[in-house]
Amino acid sequence: MELDNVSFKYGNGWVLRNVSFDVKKEEIVGILGPNGCGKTTLLRLVYKALNPQKGGIRLFGKDSISRKEVSKRIGVVPQREISNIPFTVLEIVMMGRYQKSKGISFEVREDVEIVNDIIKQMDIYHLTKRYFANLSGGERQRVLIARALAQEPEILLLDEPTSHLDLKHQMECYSILKSLNTQKKLTIIVVSHDINLASEYCKSLILFKEGSLYIQGEPSDVLTSENIREVFGIDALVDKNPCSLRPRITLIEKKGEGLNYRTA
Repeated sequence: MELDNVSFKYGNGWVLRNVSFDVKKEEIVGILGPNGCGKTTLLRLVYKALNPQKGGIRLFGKDSISRKEVSKRIGVVPQREISNIPFTVLEIVMMGRYQKSKGISFEVREDVEIVNDIIKQMDIYHLTKRYFANLSGGERQRVLIARALAQEPEILLLDEPTSHLDLKHQMECYSILKSLNTQKKLTIIVVSHDINLASEYCKSLILFKEGSLYIQGEPSDVLTSENIREVFGIDALVDKNPCSLRPRITLIEKKGEGLNYRTA
């Protein structure tokens, strides 16, 4: 995937300005930045929910690609989903197979087997008969991830996939993504506010500031005290996680002459 000088605006306000970067096949890439810097808009441009006013996006080696092909090859886990839809969890996840159906046939044996495997993998088997509208925020998020995975995409886009998950399921979610990346060669792009989780699991990070790409690179190059201060406007201690040796961020809160530390 390649972005070449992509710009987008809502009305008169530019949300993204001259954004250029590429994502290599089979990478896990994290997109970081403050609220309102264009991260979600960027994902919507990639899966063609929006079109850039300037620049272009090259997908799967093609300068032009139809929305139909995008819907077959790119899976999306949105930040928000309509919560009162009258479907069970099993029905929601099965919808991920729709784009793979041939002709009028749908929900064949292969679909059922794939969906069952994903449901078990995402630890939502006990929810299959419940209605989506009756789930907690964290449960809904796991169901939406399962729906996207059931699609068997080549690229998976996730917008804050762990925002409603508890610690256990945050770790499990990223572990599943890493496993899919390794075993199924899935390219994954994830928007996240959890800098430390992104550091642990992403091969490459892209840091945005005010609608522009500030820096792209490996976590050790992107996550520096200077970059955190410049982009987020806060002081942070950056050291290494003693287990993984990946960068670890601890926020520094100044009070009087003393310092208080908070994990990012």
